[in-house]
Amino acid sequence: MTQHHFHLKADWPGGRNNAGSIDAGNLKTKISIPPEMDGPGVGTNPDEMLLGAAATCYLITLAAMIERADLPLKEMSLDSEGIVDVTNGVFTYEKIIHKPYVALKADAEEKHYKMLQKLIEKAESGCMISRAIKGNVALELKPDIE
Repeated sequence: MTQHHFHLKADWPGGRNNAGSIDAGNLKTKISIPPEMDGPGVGTNPDEMLLGAAATCYLITLAAMIERADLPLKEMSLDSEGIVDVTNGVFTYEKIIHKPYVALKADAEEKHYKMLQKLIEKAESGCMISRAIKGNVALELKPDIE
């Protein structure tokens, strides 16, 4: 069994509306509560970071699957949206919607498009972040294939 260890150091001066910082190697940024939740909006926040983790994991997983399937990829990108519900003062990360855009080269065949559609769906279950949040945060795909 192989294990990979990731580390993060967080500093917080105290109080709800202060701003702190995190350092996780390549990720160094200020953190605070977002303005939508009556915070100062300095740097990033847990809502954006969860969305970022889910989105980048999905995108990288999809890219690897497309490469392994030897599909004639022209370009790809991803827009993702995180939805947080607030009911009776309780914040719940309700849903993440991934909207991948994938364009294949002009010489792509119908079989390539069929495989691409399968991979777009399979990448969601293949991503370790998606598996980690499964059952707690709904995941939805809205692909745009060209």
